[in-house]
Amino acid sequence: MNVNIRKTAQLTGHNASVYALSAYNTDNLILSSGGDGLIVVWDLNNPELGRLLAKADGNIFSLTYLPEQHWVVAGNMYGGLHWIDMADQQNFKSVQIHKKGIFAFHQLNDNQLLSLGGEGGLTLWDIPNARSIETLELSAESLRCIDKHPFKSEIAIGSSDGNIYLVHSETLELKKVLKQVHQNSVFSVRYSPDGQYLLSGGRDAYLRIRETVAHEEVPTQAAHLFTVNDIAFHPTLPYFATASRDKTIKIWDAQSFALLKVIDSIRHGGHLKSVNRLLWSKYNNELISCSDDRSIIIWELTF
Repeated sequence: MNVNIRKTAQLTGHNASVYALSAYNTDNLILSSGGDGLIVVWDLNNPELGRLLAKADGNIFSLTYLPEQHWVVAGNMYGGLHWIDMADQQNFKSVQIHKKGIFAFHQLNDNQLLSLGGEGGLTLWDIPNARSIETLELSAESLRCIDKHPFKSEIAIGSSDGNIYLVHSETLELKKVLKQVHQNSVFSVRYSPDGQYLLSGGRDAYLRIRETVAHEEVPTQAAHLFTVNDIAFHPTLPYFATASRDKTIKIWDAQSFALLKVIDSIRHGGHLKSVNRLLWSKYNNELISCSDDRSIIIWELTF
């Protein structure tokens, strides 16, 4: 299949690596943050002009928008969690729960949020009161990534111990441990939109694919030269993308798992350093990537 790639914009303004991307309050707006602690909003209608919303302490590793409250929650490298009210762009509360970096968030519902810590703890938060409810120690090493099954009450959490932990999304009971899925850290987990497969990427450069019922692995090979940092599915079509420390983005068929396209700096004007995060926006189905090269790139893909 022929996949056409066009770089529509390269957004600059961050003073350090960009680690986090998030959707914002309308489909045409996205948020970014990273090593400079700046939280910036970008309008995909006019992407060259970013607007500073807030600044948090330290490197920001994770970011999520809470639409009900119009808040942003940011996690820093020291385990601090910042609650930021976007109405007045003020950091109204900072909490130190995790002992190391906060690598990911997942909003369960309007009232509950999960955060993943570098010490191996999974923390449940009461969103309206911006307070922690409980912390579960899942691993002796960092929890790096999280995703929820689209139909079942199941959450997958990847850890630096190479395991993937399957947790009940309502009770937070540990259901199953998929052991040594990767040889080292699991940096990304993502359920396929139909719920049939669980995909994961790790420091070992492999993309692993498992059935979600029998947990049997689909045969795979190394997907990148270095760490697979993120996985993102197309909003409506059967494709997904992977991002890597090898500076490339790869586009895959979500049904056959065949590689369709490699996006790199030479052929497409891609990133010059590690690609850290992907966001496949609902707005014009644009693929957005961020990197250690301090930039964000917007890609238009046609299939």
